[in-house]
Amino acid sequence: MESPVAGTVVSVAGDVGDVIAIGSMLVEIEVEGDASEPVPAPTVETVEDRIELETPDAGDADDAIVAAPEPAPAPEVMPTPAPADISHAKVLATPAVRQRARELGIDLAQIKPAEDGRIRHGDLDQFLSYNSAFTGAARTRSDEEKKVIGMRRRIAENMAASKRNIPHFSYVEEVDVTALEEMRAQLNTGRGEKPKLTILPLLITAICKTLPDFPMINARYDDEAGVVTQHGSVHMGMATQTDAGLMVPVIRNAQAQNPWQLAREIVRLADAARTGKAKSEELSGGTLTVTSLGPLGGVATTPVINRPEVAIIGPNRIIERPMYVTGTDGVERIEKRKLMNISISCDHRVVDGWDAASFIQQLKKLIETPVLLLAD
Repeated sequence: MESPVAGTVVSVAGDVGDVIAIGSMLVEIEVEGDASEPVPAPTVETVEDRIELETPDAGDADDAIVAAPEPAPAPEVMPTPAPADISHAKVLATPAVRQRARELGIDLAQIKPAEDGRIRHGDLDQFLSYNSAFTGAARTRSDEEKKVIGMRRRIAENMAASKRNIPHFSYVEEVDVTALEEMRAQLNTGRGEKPKLTILPLLITAICKTLPDFPMINARYDDEAGVVTQHGSVHMGMATQTDAGLMVPVIRNAQAQNPWQLAREIVRLADAARTGKAKSEELSGGTLTVTSLGPLGGVATTPVINRPEVAIIGPNRIIERPMYVTGTDGVERIEKRKLMNISISCDHRVVDGWDAASFIQQLKKLIETPVLLLAD
């Protein structure tokens, strides 16, 4: 823009990049002569008249203000079509296959049928077997029917008859076996490769010493004759798991054997039952049964009575737990103790609840004072 006068620029109305309103002062110029005479600012019309709207000649480039070019129109954006929803495509499958897929939480649209476009159970099985390697799901197995025959059938019939005909009641008591386990460890010291005592023969010894005061526990009940026979000798049955099912070999006259003799007989009879070499007389005639899951154990069990016996005893797993103990000095302290629950199920037609509880309480005292087990 050409200055209307000749002079020296004294001040500028703004900084670089500032926008100055049309008609306002741009610069202050000091002219020769009367510097106090104000120079009138150009009017809006004068400024607008000086804007070159047409393309100037090359020689007039210094005198022209070039208008900014108009922005090019934005290209028209065409909407992208949404992808087809294949999950709603028609899936060919029978109602049974659809029902199974719903139960398994499988979307049939994810399965590629093996033939003719129809999804079958085999396609579901293949889908499951492929995906189980990545999801951690258990591999599917086909159904298998087995006929219940032989020993398995006799066990089933006897258990059903026992639950159907015998009014069971169960009682559970916690027993401190710390001292018993310490004594067992001492008895096993120095035996080398010889068989060592487990806790079971010691428990059978304790049971046999308790039974004389509770003859109703060591008994058999004849349902048809309505006769209860209380036995003087203890023929102790041992519930034993075998490949053929549950068997109960019997230790004859258990009350007359010491823990070491009982231990040998337990091993012999259990091995005979598992190998199928047990004689018929070794699998019958029991008067009381002990059932133990050994290390598998359990907190408490309610075992089923081995009919026609009237009671069954179930020692459970030994656990270590802090417990309040009163020492010989009369001071109560917390100690780590080994504890075990002992369960008993009885035939309520023959054994009263008070008698069953009293039997277990007396057994508990004997187990917690194990030195008495070795006394005559």
